[in-house]
Amino acid sequence: MTIRKGIRYMKKFLVLGVLFILPLVAYLFFASGVHNFSKLPVLNDQIGDLNNFEALSDEQVMFKDKISVLGFLGNDIFNKQGNAFNLNQKIYKKNAGFRDFQFVMALPFGSEDEAKELLDELDNITDVSGWKFVFGTPERIKTLFHSLGGPHTLDENLATNYVYIIDKNGSLRGRDGKLKENEIEVYGYDASSVADLSNVMNDDIKVILAEYRLALKKYKADRTEN
Repeated sequence: MTIRKGIRYMKKFLVLGVLFILPLVAYLFFASGVHNFSKLPVLNDQIGDLNNFEALSDEQVMFKDKISVLGFLGNDIFNKQGNAFNLNQKIYKKNAGFRDFQFVMALPFGSEDEAKELLDELDNITDVSGWKFVFGTPERIKTLFHSLGGPHTLDENLATNYVYIIDKNGSLRGRDGKLKENEIEVYGYDASSVADLSNVMNDDIKVILAEYRLALKKYKADRTEN
């Protein structure tokens, strides 16, 4: 009987240990994950602004206080139309409910009519209020693009397949290769690749939106306490 009682006690302690220790281990694991992966690294905090660009609408478009996806469609918009639809389906529609989220497409003057046609086509699919088209001279577009400081280039049409995440402070966000072992640097996301948008950019957008949601909750909590 003594041995059997001892076995019963051991089983009880084992069950209690699992009930109490396992949740603690899980909490520490996820707390560690939040600490290490809750913020998308700042890759460049000195990028250009949109002050010298004119918007398709009468509103003033800027990076400040917005989370922006910046793209360069060039003067042959319909050559990049597939990229726009990829972005709309894989990124924009999933996050359009976030009030401060916008897509900014920088285009050369003379592309306004094509931009309106593309916007009308996108409007048949979703609410396009978060899509912003801005226009500037080739020099201004090149200056803005080169201020990003990434490894990519604009083609002869002032276009690139890559899009970029700009935070509310006007800084370039991405992956610096330091968060995970063997992780590569990511300065931009290939809008021509559904896999890149779905597997990489979608995750990074979630991270930066979660970062600002947490910051907003903390701000509201601090105000309530005060």
